Amino acid sequence: MKIQRKTARADIPSLCMGDIAFNLLIFFVILARAQDESHLQWQPAHASDVQNTGHSKVSVLIDKDEKVYLNGQPVGIMQLASRIEAILLDSPQGERTVLLKVHRESKAIIFEPVIEAVSEAGGSLFHIVEKQNES
Repeated sequence: MKIQRKTARADIPSLCMGDIAFNLLIFFVILARAQDESHLQWQPAHASDVQNTGHSKVSVLIDKDEKVYLNGQPVGIMQLASRIEAILLDSPQGERTVLLKVHRESKAIIFEPVIEAVSEAGGSLFHIVEKQNES
């Protein structure tokens, strides 16, 4: 004896398609708003007596919009000390150089906590500036 099976028909509600389209739209909008890290706006400060620093594992940049970047990646000031410390790890004293690049229009309220974070991490701080033209 053969048992007749019921044929099941799966209907996808059109309301679900709207949800999927909405989620895809949000996804692409977020991707479109992502900023390319290579377009950081930074103008160095000027100084008359400049010395050259050697190699560095760590670079901290404060751009025109007062955003802080650690080795090209955005970072919050609160996480900066621990992230620098993790990069430097057990580096000897002569190799704990941290390059600090600050946009010339940055305010002290932004770069002073960064200097403090570098100090807490045990880094040797070097400010990056351009030699002032003597005209």
